[in-house]
Amino acid sequence: MVKNPKASLSILLLSRISRSLSAGMLAIAFPYLVLNELHQTALFLGSIFAVATFFTAIFGLFFGTITDIWGRKNTLILATLLLPLGSLLLWTSTSSSTLFIAAILGGFSATGSMAGGGIGGSVQPIQNTVLADLAPSEKRTFYYSSFAFINGITAAIGTIFVRFFPTREIFLLAGVISLIGTVILFFMEAPKIKGEIRKLKSKITIGKFTITGLLNGVSQGLITPFLIPFFIIVYRVPETSMSFYALISGTIAATSLLVAPYLDRKFGFVKSITYSRAVSVILLIALPLVKFLPFALLVYIFTPALRVMAVPIQQTAITSLVEESERGRALGINQVIRLGGSSIATEVSAGLFSSMSYIAIPFYMYGVVMAANIYLYKRFFLREEKLKTP
Repeated sequence: MVKNPKASLSILLLSRISRSLSAGMLAIAFPYLVLNELHQTALFLGSIFAVATFFTAIFGLFFGTITDIWGRKNTLILATLLLPLGSLLLWTSTSSSTLFIAAILGGFSATGSMAGGGIGGSVQPIQNTVLADLAPSEKRTFYYSSFAFINGITAAIGTIFVRFFPTREIFLLAGVISLIGTVILFFMEAPKIKGEIRKLKSKITIGKFTITGLLNGVSQGLITPFLIPFFIIVYRVPETSMSFYALISGTIAATSLLVAPYLDRKFGFVKSITYSRAVSVILLIALPLVKFLPFALLVYIFTPALRVMAVPIQQTAITSLVEESERGRALGINQVIRLGGSSIATEVSAGLFSSMSYIAIPFYMYGVVMAANIYLYKRFFLREEKLKTP
């Protein structure tokens, strides 16, 4: 048992804040570095994202597994070192090979919302596992949503840094700040929970979340890494303006996370997912059709909020339905499948984004995949949720 779980939760939050601040900087600086300063193509950027996503998935599974065996704290410290290493590597060099290696280490795959500290995503399974271990079960959705809100606000603030520092210095600053987030974890306590590597009692539940996670990953990979490049390619929005719009979008997305506990009580897990993501499908399909910059910016500003507002409820569901000693592996398996699908989808979108004639296709594909995902959430979990309702 942890003597002071609130103190450990505070340290975990501070670590996540440092990573989210870095994530906000990198989410803007990295694509502009590749597309504008190095004059590479969208296909090249997409290839980096796809490779980084694949390795983030592998790292996430590895860390998720060893956190159930080796221990939460040790694994978390090891995993958080990758982001500062990747950032500092880009500060030293911007060669093609360095771009790939840094993106692999740092997780610059842009598949996660900044509201969740999406960059460096291989740490996410461990962070969520530790939070589930430390937080009371009845307050888990509250903690997930509160943490994500604070992280999202911090990431949104991070996007503004690109207005005041040259791109190379942004990578140095992001590296130093995220390294601080690693150091403070030495002062955190984590429960000593160990599982059996050969047994998974919750395999059926894990399987259901894995299938829906795969479709989540495919939908994210099709669109999320290319939202900022979309405005670079189609509307030629300058970097300083885009950082301002990213600040607004990130702030709204982060604030929407505070709605999660209310949605959980009012609608439950499945309906919250269905309502929020169905609206995002409609808006993103319209994005390439309505060629009007103010409308496009409104879609960019509000769709991340619709995608993430139910995420804390989803995290609570998976950590509540699987065995305590299997949470790390459950989240790791979910992550590897989700990011594996995202990696493939990102590579597909990269090719389509290379031609203005095909740039709308990923948005239509997103709509089809997300519709299938919503259907499976209902099929897998709606009946079970009704049975649990008093």
